[in-house]
Amino acid sequence: MNIHDIALSFVPGLGLKGAHHLLELFGSAEAIFRASPEELFARAQLHSRAVADALHSSAPLRCAEQELKYAEQRGIVPIAITDPAYPKTLRECPDAPIVLYTMGNIEALHRPSVAFVGTRHMSAYGQRIAAKIIGQLKELSPEVSIVSGLALGNDGNAHRAALDCGAATVGVIANALPEVAPATNQPLADRILQNGGAIVTEISSQHKNTGKFFPSRNRIIAGLSSGTVVVESPYKGGSLITADNAFDYGRVVMAIPGRADDKTSYGSNLLIKQNKAAMVCSGGDIVHELGWDVEVVNGTAYVPEPDSVEVVNLTADERRVLDAMRTGEVVDYDLLAERTGMPMGMVSALMVSLELCGAVRLLPGKRCERV
Repeated sequence: MNIHDIALSFVPGLGLKGAHHLLELFGSAEAIFRASPEELFARAQLHSRAVADALHSSAPLRCAEQELKYAEQRGIVPIAITDPAYPKTLRECPDAPIVLYTMGNIEALHRPSVAFVGTRHMSAYGQRIAAKIIGQLKELSPEVSIVSGLALGNDGNAHRAALDCGAATVGVIANALPEVAPATNQPLADRILQNGGAIVTEISSQHKNTGKFFPSRNRIIAGLSSGTVVVESPYKGGSLITADNAFDYGRVVMAIPGRADDKTSYGSNLLIKQNKAAMVCSGGDIVHELGWDVEVVNGTAYVPEPDSVEVVNLTADERRVLDAMRTGEVVDYDLLAERTGMPMGMVSALMVSLELCGAVRLLPGKRCERV
Protein backbone atom coordinates (compact mmCIF):
# COMPACT_ATOMS: atom_id res chain seq x y z
CA MET A 1 0.00 0.00 0.00
CA ASN A 2 1.20 3.51 -0.87
CA ILE A 3 0.86 6.42 1.52
CA HIS A 4 -1.02 8.21 -1.26
CA ASP A 5 -3.92 5.76 -0.79
CA ILE A 6 -4.41 6.96 2.77
CA ALA A 7 -3.89 10.56 1.67
CA LEU A 8 -6.70 10.24 -0.88
CA SER A 9 -9.15 9.61 1.97
CA PHE A 10 -8.06 12.91 3.56
CA VAL A 11 -8.79 15.15 0.57
CA PRO A 12 -11.58 17.50 1.73
CA GLY A 13 -14.60 17.67 -0.54
CA LEU A 14 -13.61 14.67 -2.66
CA GLY A 15 -15.85 12.02 -1.13
CA LEU A 16 -16.07 8.31 -1.93
CA LYS A 17 -17.73 8.77 -5.29
CA GLY A 18 -15.08 11.23 -6.42
CA ALA A 19 -12.24 9.05 -5.13
CA HIS A 20 -13.57 5.99 -6.96
CA HIS A 21 -13.95 8.04 -10.15
CA LEU A 22 -10.36 9.30 -9.99
CA LEU A 23 -8.94 5.86 -9.22
CA GLU A 24 -10.78 4.40 -12.19
CA LEU A 25 -9.31 7.09 -14.48
CA PHE A 26 -5.75 7.29 -13.16
CA GLY A 27 -5.23 3.73 -11.90
CA SER A 28 -3.59 4.62 -8.58
CA ALA A 29 -3.73 7.21 -5.84
CA GLU A 30 -0.14 8.21 -6.52
CA ALA A 31 -0.97 9.00 -10.16
CA ILE A 32 -3.89 11.15 -9.01
CA PHE A 33 -1.63 13.26 -6.81
CA ARG A 34 0.89 13.58 -9.66
CA ALA A 35 -1.75 14.80 -12.12
CA SER A 36 -1.70 18.47 -13.07
CA PRO A 37 -4.70 20.73 -12.48
CA GLU A 38 -5.24 20.72 -16.23
CA GLU A 39 -5.45 16.90 -16.27
CA LEU A 40 -7.82 16.89 -13.33
CA PHE A 41 -10.17 19.37 -14.98
CA ALA A 42 -9.95 18.01 -18.52
CA ARG A 43 -9.56 14.25 -18.10
CA ALA A 44 -11.46 13.77 -14.84
CA GLN A 45 -13.90 16.62 -15.52
CA LEU A 46 -13.22 17.83 -12.01
CA HIS A 47 -15.27 20.97 -11.45
CA SER A 48 -14.12 21.85 -7.94
CA ARG A 49 -11.11 24.16 -7.70
CA ALA A 50 -10.95 23.48 -3.94
CA VAL A 51 -10.52 19.72 -4.51
CA ALA A 52 -7.87 20.32 -7.16
CA ASP A 53 -6.00 22.66 -4.81
CA ALA A 54 -6.24 20.08 -2.00
CA LEU A 55 -4.74 17.41 -4.27
CA HIS A 56 -1.76 19.70 -4.85
CA SER A 57 -1.28 20.70 -1.24
CA SER A 58 0.79 18.87 1.34
CA ALA A 59 -2.05 18.59 3.88
CA PRO A 60 -3.49 15.19 2.78
CA LEU A 61 -0.02 13.61 2.79
CA ARG A 62 0.75 15.04 6.23
CA CYS A 63 -2.50 13.54 7.54
CA ALA A 64 -1.64 10.23 5.91
CA GLU A 65 1.83 10.16 7.47
CA GLN A 66 0.30 10.87 10.88
CA GLU A 67 -2.29 8.10 10.39
CA LEU A 68 0.26 5.57 9.23
CA LYS A 69 2.44 6.27 12.28
CA TYR A 70 -0.60 5.92 14.56
CA ALA A 71 -1.46 2.59 12.94
CA GLU A 72 2.06 1.17 13.13
CA GLN A 73 2.33 1.99 16.83
CA ARG A 74 -0.91 0.11 17.61
CA GLY A 75 -0.71 -2.92 15.35
CA ILE A 76 -3.34 -1.62 12.94
CA VAL A 77 -2.95 -2.61 9.28
CA PRO A 78 -4.43 -0.22 6.68
CA ILE A 79 -5.52 -1.94 3.45
CA ALA A 80 -6.18 0.17 0.36
CA ILE A 81 -8.85 -0.71 -2.16
CA THR A 82 -6.07 -1.14 -4.74
CA ASP A 83 -4.30 -3.76 -2.59
CA PRO A 84 -4.65 -7.51 -3.32
CA ALA A 85 -5.33 -7.97 0.41
CA TYR A 86 -8.51 -5.88 0.18
CA PRO A 87 -11.63 -8.09 0.51
CA LYS A 88 -12.94 -8.92 -2.97
CA THR A 89 -16.61 -8.86 -2.01
CA LEU A 90 -16.25 -5.38 -0.51
CA ARG A 91 -14.25 -4.06 -3.47
CA GLU A 92 -17.20 -4.91 -5.73
CA CYS A 93 -19.39 -2.34 -3.94
CA PRO A 94 -19.61 1.09 -5.57
CA ASP A 95 -19.21 2.87 -2.22
CA ALA A 96 -16.46 0.67 -0.77
CA PRO A 97 -14.05 2.45 1.61
CA ILE A 98 -10.83 3.65 -0.03
CA VAL A 99 -8.92 2.44 3.03
CA LEU A 100 -9.93 -0.26 5.50
CA TYR A 101 -8.18 -0.24 8.88
CA THR A 102 -7.81 -3.77 10.25
CA MET A 103 -6.62 -5.73 13.25
CA GLY A 104 -6.30 -9.49 13.50
CA ASN A 105 -6.31 -12.17 10.84
CA ILE A 106 -6.77 -10.58 7.40
CA GLU A 107 -7.45 -14.03 5.95
CA ALA A 108 -10.80 -14.00 7.77
CA LEU A 109 -11.87 -11.20 5.40
CA HIS A 110 -11.45 -13.49 2.38
CA ARG A 111 -13.55 -16.43 3.56
CA PRO A 112 -17.11 -17.14 2.46
CA SER A 113 -18.99 -14.79 4.77
CA VAL A 114 -22.50 -14.39 6.14
CA ALA A 115 -23.63 -11.33 8.10
CA PHE A 116 -25.98 -11.69 11.07
CA VAL A 117 -27.75 -8.46 12.04
CA GLY A 118 -30.63 -7.61 14.31
CA THR A 119 -31.93 -5.68 17.27
CA ARG A 120 -29.91 -4.85 20.35
CA HIS A 121 -32.93 -5.95 22.41
CA MET A 122 -33.17 -9.50 21.14
CA SER A 123 -35.31 -12.13 22.80
CA ALA A 124 -34.19 -15.43 24.29
CA TYR A 125 -35.65 -17.09 21.19
CA GLY A 126 -33.55 -14.87 18.92
CA GLN A 127 -30.39 -15.63 20.87
CA ARG A 128 -31.03 -19.36 20.79
CA ILE A 129 -32.07 -19.73 17.16
CA ALA A 130 -29.26 -17.51 15.82
CA ALA A 131 -26.63 -19.43 17.79
CA LYS A 132 -28.06 -22.75 16.61
CA ILE A 133 -28.10 -21.67 12.96
CA ILE A 134 -24.54 -20.33 13.15
CA GLY A 135 -23.41 -23.68 14.58
CA GLN A 136 -25.15 -25.54 11.77
CA LEU A 137 -23.63 -23.18 9.20
CA LYS A 138 -20.14 -23.86 10.56
CA GLU A 139 -20.71 -27.63 10.25
CA LEU A 140 -21.96 -27.31 6.69
CA SER A 141 -19.33 -24.79 5.58
CA PRO A 142 -16.27 -25.07 7.86
CA GLU A 143 -14.51 -22.09 6.24
CA VAL A 144 -17.41 -19.69 6.85
CA SER A 145 -16.80 -16.35 8.52
CA ILE A 146 -19.57 -14.68 10.54
CA VAL A 147 -19.74 -10.89 10.13
CA SER A 148 -21.51 -8.50 12.50
CA GLY A 149 -21.18 -5.09 14.11
CA LEU A 150 -19.67 -5.81 17.57
CA ALA A 151 -22.57 -3.99 19.24
CA LEU A 152 -24.86 -5.17 22.02
CA GLY A 153 -27.65 -7.66 21.44
CA ASN A 154 -27.61 -9.57 18.17
CA ASP A 155 -24.07 -8.56 17.20
CA GLY A 156 -22.42 -9.81 20.36
CA ASN A 157 -24.56 -12.95 20.28
CA ALA A 158 -23.49 -13.70 16.69
CA HIS A 159 -19.79 -13.20 17.44
CA ARG A 160 -19.95 -15.35 20.57
CA ALA A 161 -21.87 -18.11 18.77
CA ALA A 162 -19.23 -18.14 16.03
CA LEU A 163 -16.41 -18.34 18.56
CA ASP A 164 -18.16 -21.08 20.52
CA CYS A 165 -18.45 -23.31 17.45
CA GLY A 166 -14.96 -22.52 16.13
CA ALA A 167 -15.97 -20.29 13.22
CA ALA A 168 -13.99 -17.21 12.26
CA THR A 169 -15.77 -13.94 12.91
CA VAL A 170 -15.30 -10.35 11.76
CA GLY A 171 -16.43 -7.33 13.74
CA VAL A 172 -17.10 -4.10 11.84
CA ILE A 173 -17.02 -1.04 14.09
CA ALA A 174 -18.07 2.60 13.71
CA ASN A 175 -15.07 4.18 15.42
CA ALA A 176 -11.29 4.22 15.13
CA LEU A 177 -9.25 1.22 16.22
CA PRO A 178 -7.93 -0.11 18.54
CA GLU A 179 -10.82 0.74 20.89
CA VAL A 180 -14.31 -0.68 20.38
CA ALA A 181 -17.65 0.78 21.38
CA PRO A 182 -19.35 -0.05 23.64
CA ALA A 183 -16.33 -0.58 25.87
CA THR A 184 -18.12 -3.49 27.56
CA ASN A 185 -17.49 -5.49 24.36
CA GLN A 186 -13.71 -5.05 24.57
CA PRO A 187 -13.24 -8.55 26.08
CA LEU A 188 -15.28 -9.96 23.19
CA ALA A 189 -13.12 -8.02 20.71
CA ASP A 190 -9.99 -9.43 22.36
CA ARG A 191 -11.43 -12.93 22.07
CA ILE A 192 -12.15 -12.41 18.37
CA LEU A 193 -8.55 -11.36 17.72
CA GLN A 194 -7.15 -14.23 19.79
CA ASN A 195 -9.15 -16.81 17.83
CA GLY A 196 -8.31 -16.02 14.23
CA GLY A 197 -10.89 -13.31 13.59
CA ALA A 198 -10.57 -9.67 12.60
CA ILE A 199 -11.93 -6.24 13.50
CA VAL A 200 -12.23 -3.60 10.78
CA THR A 201 -13.29 0.01 10.32
CA GLU A 202 -13.04 2.77 7.74
CA ILE A 203 -12.75 5.42 10.47
CA SER A 204 -9.30 6.94 10.98
CA SER A 205 -7.97 8.20 14.29
CA GLN A 206 -8.45 11.75 13.00
CA HIS A 207 -12.24 11.40 12.85
CA LYS A 208 -14.11 12.54 15.93
CA ASN A 209 -16.24 9.76 17.42
CA THR A 210 -19.61 11.51 17.08
CA GLY A 211 -21.71 8.36 16.77
CA LYS A 212 -22.82 9.27 13.23
CA PHE A 213 -20.92 6.51 11.45
CA PHE A 214 -23.26 3.59 12.18
CA PRO A 215 -25.19 3.75 8.87
CA SER A 216 -21.94 3.78 6.89
CA ARG A 217 -20.64 0.94 9.09
CA ASN A 218 -23.71 -1.09 8.12
CA ARG A 219 -22.86 -0.95 4.41
CA ILE A 220 -19.45 -2.51 5.15
CA ILE A 221 -21.13 -5.38 7.02
CA ALA A 222 -23.31 -6.01 3.96
CA GLY A 223 -20.44 -5.52 1.53
CA LEU A 224 -18.14 -8.03 3.22
CA SER A 225 -20.79 -10.76 3.07
CA SER A 226 -22.30 -12.98 0.40
CA GLY A 227 -25.58 -12.83 2.30
CA THR A 228 -27.15 -11.00 5.21
CA VAL A 229 -29.42 -12.67 7.78
CA VAL A 230 -31.80 -10.48 9.80
CA VAL A 231 -32.46 -12.26 13.09
CA GLU A 232 -34.88 -9.91 14.84
CA SER A 233 -35.64 -6.34 13.88
CA PRO A 234 -38.36 -3.88 14.83
CA TYR A 235 -40.10 -1.68 12.26
CA LYS A 236 -37.05 0.58 11.99
CA GLY A 237 -33.43 -0.02 12.81
CA GLY A 238 -29.86 -0.44 11.64
CA SER A 239 -30.39 -4.06 10.67
CA LEU A 240 -32.96 -3.04 8.06
CA ILE A 241 -30.49 -0.47 6.70
CA THR A 242 -27.94 -3.27 6.39
CA ALA A 243 -30.51 -5.44 4.61
CA ASP A 244 -31.22 -2.58 2.18
CA ASN A 245 -27.50 -2.22 1.53
CA ALA A 246 -27.18 -5.94 0.83
CA PHE A 247 -30.18 -5.79 -1.51
CA ASP A 248 -28.66 -2.85 -3.40
CA TYR A 249 -25.37 -4.74 -3.76
CA GLY A 250 -27.17 -7.71 -5.29
CA ARG A 251 -26.42 -9.91 -2.28
CA VAL A 252 -28.77 -12.48 -0.78
CA VAL A 253 -31.03 -11.12 1.97
CA MET A 254 -32.49 -13.60 4.45
CA ALA A 255 -34.55 -13.36 7.63
CA ILE A 256 -35.34 -15.67 10.52
CA PRO A 257 -39.10 -15.53 11.21
CA GLY A 258 -40.34 -14.44 14.61
CA ARG A 259 -43.73 -14.57 16.31
CA ALA A 260 -46.37 -12.45 14.62
CA ASP A 261 -47.04 -10.35 17.74
CA ASP A 262 -43.39 -9.73 18.68
CA LYS A 263 -42.42 -6.09 18.10
CA THR A 264 -38.77 -7.11 17.89
CA SER A 265 -39.59 -9.27 14.84
CA TYR A 266 -41.92 -6.90 13.01
CA GLY A 267 -39.25 -5.69 10.60
CA SER A 268 -37.76 -9.11 9.85
CA ASN A 269 -41.21 -10.65 9.35
CA LEU A 270 -42.11 -7.76 7.03
CA LEU A 271 -39.03 -8.45 4.88
CA ILE A 272 -40.28 -12.02 4.40
CA LYS A 273 -43.86 -10.88 3.76
CA GLN A 274 -42.75 -8.40 1.08
CA ASN A 275 -40.47 -10.99 -0.58
CA LYS A 276 -37.43 -8.85 0.16
CA ALA A 277 -35.85 -11.64 2.20
CA ALA A 278 -35.82 -15.42 1.99
CA MET A 279 -37.10 -17.13 5.13
CA VAL A 280 -34.37 -19.23 6.72
CA CYS A 281 -34.73 -21.54 9.71
CA SER A 282 -31.47 -23.50 9.59
CA GLY A 283 -27.89 -23.41 8.39
CA GLY A 284 -28.99 -25.66 5.54
CA ASP A 285 -31.47 -23.00 4.42
CA ILE A 286 -28.68 -20.42 4.27
CA VAL A 287 -26.28 -22.50 2.19
CA HIS A 288 -29.19 -23.34 -0.12
CA GLU A 289 -30.07 -19.66 -0.61
CA LEU A 290 -26.41 -18.80 -1.24
CA GLY A 291 -25.92 -21.73 -3.60
CA TRP A 292 -22.85 -22.92 -1.71
CA ASP A 293 -21.45 -26.41 -2.11
CA VAL A 294 -21.77 -28.27 1.19
CA GLU A 295 -20.55 -31.54 2.60
CA VAL A 296 -22.50 -34.46 1.19
CA VAL A 297 -23.15 -37.59 3.24
CA ASN A 298 -24.56 -40.69 1.47
CA GLY A 299 -25.61 -38.57 -1.49
CA THR A 300 -27.59 -35.98 0.48
CA ALA A 301 -26.62 -32.66 2.00
CA TYR A 302 -25.72 -33.02 5.65
CA VAL A 303 -27.86 -30.89 7.94
CA PRO A 304 -27.08 -31.26 11.66
CA GLU A 305 -29.85 -32.46 13.90
CA PRO A 306 -31.11 -29.70 16.20
CA ASP A 307 -29.88 -29.88 19.76
CA SER A 308 -32.51 -30.57 22.37
CA VAL A 309 -33.08 -28.10 25.18
CA GLU A 310 -31.81 -29.41 28.51
CA VAL A 311 -34.68 -29.25 30.98
CA VAL A 312 -34.28 -30.05 34.66
CA ASN A 313 -36.59 -30.39 37.65
CA LEU A 314 -39.41 -32.04 35.69
CA THR A 315 -41.96 -34.23 37.39
CA ALA A 316 -42.05 -37.92 36.47
CA ASP A 317 -45.18 -37.38 34.33
CA GLU A 318 -43.65 -34.36 32.53
CA ARG A 319 -40.49 -36.33 31.80
CA ARG A 320 -42.56 -39.25 30.54
CA VAL A 321 -44.38 -37.04 28.01
CA LEU A 322 -41.21 -35.24 26.95
CA ASP A 323 -39.36 -38.51 26.39
CA ALA A 324 -42.15 -39.60 24.06
CA MET A 325 -41.14 -36.87 21.57
CA ARG A 326 -38.04 -36.47 19.43
CA THR A 327 -36.34 -33.07 19.19
CA GLY A 328 -37.98 -31.03 16.44
CA GLU A 329 -40.85 -33.49 16.06
CA VAL A 330 -44.39 -32.11 15.73
CA VAL A 331 -46.96 -34.45 17.27
CA ASP A 332 -50.62 -34.21 18.22
CA TYR A 333 -51.97 -34.90 21.68
CA ASP A 334 -53.75 -38.09 20.53
CA LEU A 335 -50.43 -39.64 19.53
CA LEU A 336 -48.82 -38.60 22.81
CA ALA A 337 -51.69 -40.11 24.75
CA GLU A 338 -51.19 -43.33 22.80
CA ARG A 339 -47.43 -43.34 23.35
CA THR A 340 -47.61 -42.61 27.07
CA GLY A 341 -50.86 -44.35 27.96
CA MET A 342 -52.06 -41.16 29.64
CA PRO A 343 -55.56 -39.65 29.34
CA MET A 344 -55.90 -36.82 26.81
CA GLY A 345 -56.82 -34.28 29.53
CA MET A 346 -53.67 -35.09 31.47
CA VAL A 347 -51.50 -34.71 28.35
CA SER A 348 -53.07 -31.28 27.67
CA ALA A 349 -52.36 -30.10 31.21
CA LEU A 350 -48.76 -31.33 31.07
CA MET A 351 -48.19 -29.52 27.74
CA VAL A 352 -48.89 -26.19 29.43
CA SER A 353 -46.27 -26.75 32.12
CA LEU A 354 -43.74 -28.07 29.57
CA GLU A 355 -44.18 -24.94 27.45
CA LEU A 356 -43.65 -22.71 30.48
CA CYS A 357 -40.29 -24.35 31.16
CA GLY A 358 -39.25 -24.02 27.51
CA ALA A 359 -39.26 -27.72 26.63
CA VAL A 360 -42.00 -27.63 24.00
CA ARG A 361 -43.74 -25.18 21.70
CA LEU A 362 -47.52 -25.39 21.50
CA LEU A 363 -49.07 -25.28 18.03
CA PRO A 364 -52.65 -24.90 16.75
CA GLY A 365 -54.87 -27.96 16.51
CA LYS A 366 -53.70 -29.60 19.76
CA ARG A 367 -50.21 -30.17 18.44
CA CYS A 368 -46.80 -29.48 19.95
CA GLU A 369 -43.13 -29.49 19.04
CA ARG A 370 -40.21 -30.46 21.24
CA VAL A 371 -37.54 -27.74 21.12
